[in-house]
Amino acid sequence: MTTSAISLPIVDVEPLLCGSMRDATGAVAAIRSACLDKGFFYCVGHGISADLRRAVFQQSEAFFSLSEAEKLKVDKRQSRANRGYEMLRGQTLEPGTPPDLKEGYYIGAEVSDDDPRAARLINVGQNVWPEPLPDFRAVMERYFSEMSALASVLLRGLALSLDLPGDHFSEFECDPLATLRLLHYPPQPAVTAPGEKGCGAHTDFGGITILMQDEIGGLQVWDNGSQTWIDAPPIPNAFIVNLGDLMGRWTNDQYRSTLHRVINGSGRERYSVPFFFSGNHDYRIECLPTCRVAGEDPKYPSTTVDAHIRQMYARTYA
Repeated sequence: MTTSAISLPIVDVEPLLCGSMRDATGAVAAIRSACLDKGFFYCVGHGISADLRRAVFQQSEAFFSLSEAEKLKVDKRQSRANRGYEMLRGQTLEPGTPPDLKEGYYIGAEVSDDDPRAARLINVGQNVWPEPLPDFRAVMERYFSEMSALASVLLRGLALSLDLPGDHFSEFECDPLATLRLLHYPPQPAVTAPGEKGCGAHTDFGGITILMQDEIGGLQVWDNGSQTWIDAPPIPNAFIVNLGDLMGRWTNDQYRSTLHRVINGSGRERYSVPFFFSGNHDYRIECLPTCRVAGEDPKYPSTTVDAHIRQMYARTYA
């Protein structure tokens, strides 16, 4: 299927970082427009240093360059918390297609396996770290922290865009489920199985995703209006932000959780680093008060973050 020339909007979030809410009016309006349309936008003015972003890619490439035997020492199948290495073709995001042509590495908040939360909640526990890479942990933990802070800024903008107080999501942000995922996409082979892609068409599971991609490209976003795929090429110093199913559910589908996919037709290795922020496991997700008119019923029953994420994982790792 051909792609469209339509492009994603660019939102400068710097006013949300350091200015008054009055100064952030333009950013808030741009966020609302993007979320009502495709739920995707480029994010600039975020304050994350180029040095840190470069270090994350360097450590990610170093990990995926390790031998298969070395990578399997941190296989996520050995982790109670879904942490560590995921083998090539370990996930199928688009039903009815071959497994995704990518390999990954999962990192989350560090919680002792003895903590009661580790037994009760999904994706909670200890990280695992590759021994041959002495700087890997420090770089990823710093990036995880800075992404968490940026997620908070974006959630403030989202709250304001929904005519809610800027701190509306503060309890949702407390002790959150958040996942940093390193991804490596080998070049797409010249002859592929029917429907094989680097990453099949899917929507993200959680609240918001902050994606850092390298210069290779390959990300495509579905546009309902034109019924075509939109290329979302890398823009220097920009993240791509998109909404997940949880945010769509929370807003009664006013804000979009949109299909996207990856096709690495570059002939080169591709690396990307999504950060998934899904909020407090026990937080109850019910239609936001500004997202339905009086007398209108919510589209979805009440749920918790933990229950929602479990349901989504069961769908793609069945």
